[in-house]
Amino acid sequence: MSNVDDELAKAVQDSEEAAQAVPAPVAMPAVRKASPKRNIGLLVALLVMGAGILTLVFRNLSDSMIWAKPVDAVDQQTAGDRNLRVQGTLKPGSLMRRDDPCEFRFTVMKADKELEVRLPRCTIPDNFKDVPGMPTEVTVEGKLASAGHLEATQVMAKCPTKYEMQERAKKGEQAPHQAVMPGL
Repeated sequence: MSNVDDELAKAVQDSEEAAQAVPAPVAMPAVRKASPKRNIGLLVALLVMGAGILTLVFRNLSDSMIWAKPVDAVDQQTAGDRNLRVQGTLKPGSLMRRDDPCEFRFTVMKADKELEVRLPRCTIPDNFKDVPGMPTEVTVEGKLASAGHLEATQVMAKCPTKYEMQERAKKGEQAPHQAVMPGL
């Protein structure tokens, strides 16, 4: 046999011997088990953090919640110091502006219940006008004052559809933005 054959035979024999050899035992690192006291301490810490987060969320959530009510469902006892969103119709002839201090006053009504509203601003939405013969649906946000009126922070008026306005124009009525604002 040639020298290459001898080397090949020796390599095969060495690999067979290595395959039959028993591997040396490898030392495994010791796994340390957590004591029950550590587990309970971790659980208590997580529960305290969870309770703190939930308390923070619910406290801030209650301050920012707004109760939506129609005018006839608003009363001082249930409203308390909560933010309200009141929906109704502007009482004809009740929208007035005061210049010193700058404020709008009006009455919102639904069915037989009325609620006086005060908006301490110098401007109101363009579509919020008191036009005779044209009911203006309005949504007002604010807090109910102890005197019984709503201290508004925002006023939103429902704009009549263009088709409703076209029908009214045919009858000779003015558009809401052409109405004149009475003073207070």
